[in-house]
Amino acid sequence: IGVGLVGFGLFFILFGMLLYFDSVLMAFGNILFLSGLVFIIGFRRTFTFFFQRPKLKGTSFFLGGVVIVLMRWPLLGMLLEAYGFINLFR
Repeated sequence: IGVGLVGFGLFFILFGMLLYFDSVLMAFGNILFLSGLVFIIGFRRTFTFFFQRPKLKGTSFFLGGVVIVLMRWPLLGMLLEAYGFINLFR
């Protein structure tokens, strides 16, 4: 279930980008991606991964970008998410 949710989340995010940053598709993709991540590695591990002391900057940008996409500012939200994603996984 988790891998399917992550896959559909990535699909909706990419499809939303192809349709000139459609905010509804991108918001739906973000929700599916995060819920799939929780299904794959569990709630506690997801929480501890995102809220480690050295990763708080990346987490704040990533989750802030998700919130901004949900508020229908998709271009700015995706830029913040990309910066946060790079800081989380480097």
